[in-house]
Amino acid sequence: MELWYTEKQTPAHGITSKVSETLHTEKTEFQDLAVIDTVQFGRMLVLDGMVMTTIKDEFVYHEMISHVALNTHPNPENVLVIGGGDGGAIREIVKHSKVKKAVLVEIDSRVIELSKQYLPEIAAALSGNPKVEVKVEDGIRFIAEAKNQFDVIIVDSTEPVGPAVGLFALDFYQAISQALKPDGIMVAQTESPFFNPDLISRVFKDISSVFPITKLYLANIPTYPSGLWSFTLGSKQYDPELVDENSLPEIETKYYTPRIHKSVFRLPRFVENLLK
Repeated sequence: MELWYTEKQTPAHGITSKVSETLHTEKTEFQDLAVIDTVQFGRMLVLDGMVMTTIKDEFVYHEMISHVALNTHPNPENVLVIGGGDGGAIREIVKHSKVKKAVLVEIDSRVIELSKQYLPEIAAALSGNPKVEVKVEDGIRFIAEAKNQFDVIIVDSTEPVGPAVGLFALDFYQAISQALKPDGIMVAQTESPFFNPDLISRVFKDISSVFPITKLYLANIPTYPSGLWSFTLGSKQYDPELVDENSLPEIETKYYTPRIHKSVFRLPRFVENLLK
């Protein structure tokens, strides 16, 4: 008998994949966690019934949430990731020679442990990399206590449900600003413009109230709701659209390139209208 996994991305729409093997399921302290092997997208991490990452398309999300901000900041020595327990953002961050320290703060240790076990291609930098420090704790609490420490902060969160709701709040963005250095940059994943337009509008307004330079950009991620995904960048000083693309380092990537760095900020009209 064939086994299929379906994520109900909205009450009226879902995405379904044929499963070749269920590798692991458990209820952690914070969420329902599963790792399944799918025919189309390979191994897939699922939290609370939502696809977090897959072997086949993970590179798009992890490269785009990391390299845009890191290549906008001229000297990103100290970088923080909130969430992101699969390790994909950390893997991309440590590719930058200017990065001296990359800190991961993930609330659920089981996400880290099972990603190392079942998604080693994604979690490779979480073990044995001298630049990396992993902390298992509440990211909101950590940010509240950090002052003037980081050049770049990346909010690699799940969807805004359960423990992640606070990662989409104005007071959290204000705390991020305080945790950043005077020329710091933040970036957060901000959902689908097709399915989450109200959230995008609210988050953009909130981040704009904290950071003088706020920009939204897009990427195509097949397993995420609608396939079109947004990221919102807040910067105290540096404008990502003023970067000299010819001066950017060539880093080993599959999606992001210096030549698309500025182009991702050229938005479709309906997305532009969400930001007004």
